Amino acid sequence: MIHQRNRFTMRKQLYYLFVLVGLLSLSDRLVAQDPEFTQFYANPLYLNPAFAGSLKCPRFNMNYRNQWPSLTGNFVTTSASYDQNVQTIQGGLGLLVMNDRAAQGTLNTTTVSGMYSYAQTVSRKFTIRAALQASYLQKSLDWSRLTFGDQIDPSKGFIYNTNDVQRGGTVKAIDFSAGLVGYSDRFYGGVAVHHLNEPNESLILGTSRLPMKYTVHAGALIPIEKKSRDNDARLSPNILYRRQGEFQQLNLGLYVQKGPLVAGVWFRGLLFGQTYRDAFIATLGIQTDVVRVGYSYDVTISELTPSTGGSHEVSLGINFECRAKKKRMRAISCPAF
Repeated sequence: MIHQRNRFTMRKQLYYLFVLVGLLSLSDRLVAQDPEFTQFYANPLYLNPAFAGSLKCPRFNMNYRNQWPSLTGNFVTTSASYDQNVQTIQGGLGLLVMNDRAAQGTLNTTTVSGMYSYAQTVSRKFTIRAALQASYLQKSLDWSRLTFGDQIDPSKGFIYNTNDVQRGGTVKAIDFSAGLVGYSDRFYGGVAVHHLNEPNESLILGTSRLPMKYTVHAGALIPIEKKSRDNDARLSPNILYRRQGEFQQLNLGLYVQKGPLVAGVWFRGLLFGQTYRDAFIATLGIQTDVVRVGYSYDVTISELTPSTGGSHEVSLGINFECRAKKKRMRAISCPAF
């Protein structure tokens, strides 16, 4: 039994080894993708820089995501952001800090972004915000965590030191993005283009450009019951489409809110062209005028099921008090998660 278990472990190690070697050998052809967040509107500056300053008062957001926790090569992503409206510059300012750790820190990416969003009132019922974003990106590879074929003993496993020349290290780059959001009291939508300059983030050989990411999102707020300001009920259907390189993704979702309680369901995949299914998502949250807390779970429905363990995501938002505005400002009305 022990011998069979060791053989199974060895086959599993060899499988991951061959995958790794294949990725390294094709490193100059790999197309990177940005980290994923399920609670899009709980991390608004990451979704679209035009959300900076879109509320009347300053806000602070924190997000934590553990993707595929059952796998050794899981992804853990954290972010923190702050934004506020500034009347003297007729727009909003925002700061976003994000860290993404893959395979227990083997690949580590940190990004610091600053953004400015210009607000323009088109009519009494419609406002547009246009934004520019500049980011500093740092990506590092811990070569000591990798394993190679010359470390394997057929009966004892990984016991030798590798003769492979150490590579990797750290790469740094400047990145630029832009976004646009339009909204009224009941409808909202926007587009964002990240990585306009497609920075080189190669850690091993050759050039590996981070491809531009295109995002289109839209939704509506539909009142279904109006009792009091703190006990209203409403529906919010949403759609979000992303494309980065050859990768495409469509998200379809619906939120239901009753007073401070929010629940939502999403489908993530693609329903046209190269059809695929990725996940069903359930979200629960509590939203007050000051604090917002949310939890979501991604049920994997792709070919990786059931080995991934799904994905867990937690968000926290805090709205700060602010002085009364001399000039009336229309705040965006969109889901909290």
